[in-house]
Amino acid sequence: MYKGKKIVVVLPAYNAGKTLYKTYNEIDFDIVDEVILVDDASKDNTVSLAEELGIKHIVRHEQNKGYGGNQKSCYEKAIELNADIVVMLHPDYQYTPLLLNSIVSLIGSGLYKVVMASRILGKGALNGGMPYYKYFFNRALTSAQNILMNQKLSEYHTGYRAFDIEVLKNIPFQKNSDDFVFDNEMIGQIFFAGYEIAEITCPTKYFEEASSINFSRSVKYGLGVLRVSLQYRLQKWGLGKFDYLKK
Repeated sequence: MYKGKKIVVVLPAYNAGKTLYKTYNEIDFDIVDEVILVDDASKDNTVSLAEELGIKHIVRHEQNKGYGGNQKSCYEKAIELNADIVVMLHPDYQYTPLLLNSIVSLIGSGLYKVVMASRILGKGALNGGMPYYKYFFNRALTSAQNILMNQKLSEYHTGYRAFDIEVLKNIPFQKNSDDFVFDNEMIGQIFFAGYEIAEITCPTKYFEEASSINFSRSVKYGLGVLRVSLQYRLQKWGLGKFDYLKK
């Protein structure tokens, strides 16, 4: 626990057998109470390795539900376990678990309700091997989103996030896409509900086993991100009504 708050780490997993061990063994169990692994119909040994590691809460999808569908199961299980703070950590070891203490402290101390670990603050993204085209589109999309959503985030596309349980209970994340744009729909919901998002600098690693989406999926994701930001602005102006943005 952290200051009496129950900390739950959720691991949205798909074919994470080569990196799960390293990720899990860097989690600080002095503060983390529970770990949930949701396996999205992996074709490797992710589930058997999770069992060997002693992860008690394993949710297995018999059919692949997608990245967003995986997160829905993660957060629903965390709410069921009465978590106070929920941290999403990818088990592909692209993001370091060593930041958990810093991330949790920002929420546990009552400063913020949501924290995202940014690869763009500082030079962590390029130094960690982020492809230049991904970096360019990350910056371009983030700039457009900040304008449309009237925010000042350094990055909207990180997969390392933490939430006070109040946030997960107050936003309709179940209405979001099951695809990668889930993350951005969730940001729209968080801002629309009136919450602030803190950011913390995060080093990152790009290597063969780290998950990534191909160029065509990236284009689809980029268009989805712009759609979310535009819908957010239209709903703020009272010119549109989009069900997923308001509970």
